Parts: sequence; structure tokens; C-alpha cells
Amino acid sequence: MKHLLKFVATAALLSQLGCQSQLTTPDTASAATNDSFVSVAQGEFVRNGKPYQFVGFNYWYGPLLGTSEEGKARMIRELDLMQQYGITNLRILAGGDGGKTDSMVNPALQYEQGKYDQALLEGLDFLLAEMAKRDMVAVLYLTNNWIWSGGFAQYLEWNGYGDIPSPFLPPYDWDKFQDYTMQFHSCEPCMDAFANHVDFIIGRTNSVTGVKYTDDPTIMSWQVANEPRVRNAEHAPAFIAWLNRTVSQINDLAPNQLISTGAEGEAGTYRDIEQWKKVHANPDIDYLTIHVWPKNWSWYDPNNEQASTQIAIDNAKDYIARHLAVAKQQQRPVVLSEFGFPRNQEKLERDADVTYRNIFFKGVFGELLATDDRTFAGVNIWGFGGEAKPAKDMTTGKWQAGDDFSGDPPQEPQGLNSVFSTDTSTLALIKQFNDDMQQR
Repeated sequence: MKHLLKFVATAALLSQLGCQSQLTTPDTASAATNDSFVSVAQGEFVRNGKPYQFVGFNYWYGPLLGTSEEGKARMIRELDLMQQYGITNLRILAGGDGGKTDSMVNPALQYEQGKYDQALLEGLDFLLAEMAKRDMVAVLYLTNNWIWSGGFAQYLEWNGYGDIPSPFLPPYDWDKFQDYTMQFHSCEPCMDAFANHVDFIIGRTNSVTGVKYTDDPTIMSWQVANEPRVRNAEHAPAFIAWLNRTVSQINDLAPNQLISTGAEGEAGTYRDIEQWKKVHANPDIDYLTIHVWPKNWSWYDPNNEQASTQIAIDNAKDYIARHLAVAKQQQRPVVLSEFGFPRNQEKLERDADVTYRNIFFKGVFGELLATDDRTFAGVNIWGFGGEAKPAKDMTTGKWQAGDDFSGDPPQEPQGLNSVFSTDTSTLALIKQFNDDMQQR
């Protein structure tokens, strides 16, 4: 069915562009009923028979708001605000795993292996139902390479590999954590448990709408994981075998919906773009993803903001261009599905200046309009913080139980990369670019 959808979407795009199509299909009428699913045609996204390009947000915490009436009210106001500024695309964490440490999302959807918090499942249902009302689509990622939502490391701990060596506790050893995490892709019980998780989530029926997840065009894409990484060349075969196994599983379960990896680009394949190509050789991976992090990658210097912001823009454009060239060669869209930039001087307060952030965002957004097609298909800013108030402990800015969820996950200083509902200059910039893309 997915290939038929792509066929119909291709014909629709050719018609939209004023081209004469010789394509025919015996089942066009029945396939047209699925036109609302986002599909891929000639290396571009198509939605409702039209080219689809976007500036969207990461909204990882959305389902957690759906567990209380107060949270639901906040979610509705935040979705209304995003809709006002032209946002149609949200990248969302389906749910966390474990939730046992301060650096993890709490509460966790899968609090023990194979056991789920029903309220959080219904929170995800509610979010998808509200997004559908606003003509938004979701990219749902199913697990995580990083400890902040449990992810690969949590499956390893559940299956006898010892305690997770948290990189947020002394001796703060990221290499040790990544060496631990890479074992997931050769841990058969871990991979089997994750496969069960994939079956469970994708096989769900929405308790609010009564629509099966696989029949819901609100779900644009299933992402295998957030930033799944190939640690080194020796790790690559196990990683690719697991990835292909998972992609095949998702493709069988959800033939109408797209599949992406959630990868960072070459940053997730030990800075080797050729390895990134190999990871994405599977033709059932419908589009490519990259991430850009100027602060984490030492492009941005808070003590030299003007100059380093321009360096960050130049480096980001170069990073995008290298991966865009691969996307064009493979005739698949590419999405910058994560990028963020601090407020001036890395301040955390909601009213802190965002001048340099806006300059960086404008530089990135401009790349969407700079090419003669829509292969560079969209961006998801990390992340929307909406109405979140500052963390109780502003000495560290770290999240504590009872604090509002924001665009910054629990291990990050709250407010560092969040775009709040009061950031009207940034939101206006987003609105302008979303309007410009619709007029192309």
C-alpha cells in the first residue's frame, strides 16, 4: 500500500506542477482516499495532493500533559498558539522508559519492561486527537539513544547488563555510557523487548477517536529512535542489522505511514558521511534526518556571541549542504529534525533576550527557501516550551519532580533551548517562513 500511495502522490505532484503524467493505476480511486497521509514523491513530501514543507517544533513532552485536566488545558492553549503561527508538524516522544533517575523523563510510559502507564497512553491519544483537529501531523519516535528517556540503556539494564553508567553522575563519563549503550544492538532479549514495544505502540487504537494508529494520517512518520548512533566501524554491522529488522517491522505494521531513523547525520556515524549513507541504504527508510547543535558542537561561544553566531550559521549551512547532496542523489527528502540555540548569554529566564537565537534561526530557515526544490523538506526546532515556568532551582536550572515540562528534557537546564509562548519575535519569524513556503 505504501508504494501505491507513493504512486498516487507522484501523479498528484505532477498535476500540481502542471506536468502531463502518463501514469495509470487500476486502483487509483481507492488509493485516493488515503491522500491525507504524508507521502514521498520525486524526493519531496506530498500532503493532500500538494507539496509539503514546514518549520515545526519538537514537542517531546506533549503526551505527558494529557494526563490531567490542567495539563490538557495547557496543551490545548499551546497547540492553538502553534497553529496561529503556521506550525503543522510536531516531533514527539511516544514515551519514556524506566524513569528511575533524576535525569530521566518521569513518569515513564514503559515503567517496567512490557508494563505501561495507561494514563500516559491516553495522554498520547488525546494529543493526537487535538492535533488532528488543527490539521497537524506528528513524527513519533519510539525509543532513545540517550538516558534522558531511558531508551537503549534502560533495555540493557532490564536484561541483566548491570546498572546504567549515567554520564550525569561522577565521573561524568560519556564514552563509558556510549560503550554501554552500543551493546543493545547485539542483545537479543533487548531487541526482542523493543520489537514487542513497537508492536504495542503502533498497534494501538486511539481511545479518544477510536481510530487505529496505523489508519490515522495525523501520524506522518514513525522514527525508530532519537539519535541512534553507530559507535564505530566494528559496531556498524550489528546496528544496521537491527535497524533493518526494525524498519521491516514498522513497514509491515504501518504501510500508510512514513519511516525515518531519527539519526543526526554524520555526527551519529563517528563523523563519517559514507557510514551514514550505508545506514540509510534500506529503501523502506522514506526520508533522511539530520540534527545540528551549535552549543554542543562548540560552534557557539557565549563570550563572543556575534562572531560565533555567524560561525554557527556557516557551519550549519555546510552540514545541511553535505547531507542535502546525499538526499538529492537518493531522491529522498531530508529533515533537520533537531536544532536549538541558547538565549543570549545562555540565560534561562523566559524574558531573556533571543537576538542571536533569532539570527541563527533565520539563517537556517533561509536554507529551506534557497534551493530550487523541496528536497530539504522541513525543520523541527528544539523545542517548544510553551507556558512552562522556570525551574524551582534556578541555581542549576535542572528539572525536578513537580516542575513544568519544557522544551528542555530533564537533564538540561530548563529554558536553555526552549521557545516559550512569550517569545513573540521568534514565533513571528516562524510564521513568516511558514507563509513564504506556502507561496512557493
